[in-house]
Amino acid sequence: MTNESNRADGASLLIRITQHGTLLAVLLGLWEYAARSGWVDATFVGQPSGIAQFLWSNVVVSPKLWIELGWTLLGTLASFVLGSVAALLTGLLFVTMPRLERFVDPYLSAINAMPRIALAPLFILWFGLGVSSKIAIGFSLVFFIVLSSTVAGMRGLNQDHLTLTRTLGAKPSQMFLFVTLPGAVPVIFSGLRLGLIYAMLGVVGGEIIAAEHGLGQTLAYLGSTFNMNGVMGVLLILSLLGMGVIWSMTAIEKRLLHWQ
Repeated sequence: MTNESNRADGASLLIRITQHGTLLAVLLGLWEYAARSGWVDATFVGQPSGIAQFLWSNVVVSPKLWIELGWTLLGTLASFVLGSVAALLTGLLFVTMPRLERFVDPYLSAINAMPRIALAPLFILWFGLGVSSKIAIGFSLVFFIVLSSTVAGMRGLNQDHLTLTRTLGAKPSQMFLFVTLPGAVPVIFSGLRLGLIYAMLGVVGGEIIAAEHGLGQTLAYLGSTFNMNGVMGVLLILSLLGMGVIWSMTAIEKRLLHWQ
């Protein structure tokens, strides 16, 4: 029965891959034909063959885009880790000290209402053109997203479970490790997944405004020189990077929540 189910799943997966592959091939073929025949101006939209040539030259032949990708990933991971850790600790502090949360909430709300991308020039002035200013932008985005999910997750627990755990004599540390944290993980992870995406968006956005390295800086340069094949190629890399981030976080979440 299991073998038949596995074969059915494999056949279904193969069908989906074939369908998506066929659709992409048709769309790319139409795009290439339209660009070559002059229906659309390749100067503004590029063409698949030019995009493939750009990626081949800058990914396979030359490691240039790999280096820029490394700078973007460094800023993304650093801002995500720093912002998430700070948000988790702050959320735990707010849950245990509600008065503190009520006191600082107006200030945090005011800061959160500010458009962080608009503050990018200020971060660049403070931290320079290097990766530090990009980490600051990503941190400012990640912190508030993860903070709200952490507080919501810890306060959304079933109070009957908490009361029963206290009645059975559980220590505060045991309650946190075995009741509060596992129960809040699903909500926290939704914030972490979103926070990682916004960390990448903040870093790339900062690189586009002003940077020495990174895919965002490469994207800005290619756009300023009207290299649409390069622009589309970099956008494709960023799209694949975003999909990889989402899949990775989903896999980690499933791994941690296998008990549900």
